[in-house]
Amino acid sequence: MSASLTLTTSDRPDGVRVLTAVGEIDMSNASSFAEALAEAARPEGEPLVVDLTKVEYLDSAGLAALFPHADRIALIAGPLLEPLLAISGLADLTTVRRA
Repeated sequence: MSASLTLTTSDRPDGVRVLTAVGEIDMSNASSFAEALAEAARPEGEPLVVDLTKVEYLDSAGLAALFPHADRIALIAGPLLEPLLAISGLADLTTVRRA
């Protein structure tokens, strides 16, 4: 059974693209998350903000989807995911802002 995950891409008025994830990211839907990251990525190194504030669960498959994009994303995370992002080392590779 696939975990519930909703992915939405939008552009802020300042032109920054935001990928918002809501639900759980695990091995059952990490490929959809990875595809959404690749599709939302902007050309020419423009930043992509990944909003994880409404993600209730993120496993190693979800982390693995984020690592290839670490040099061109900024993450927004709540207190639930902040320790995971730090322990995984992802917080050392990209910007993590608290919601």
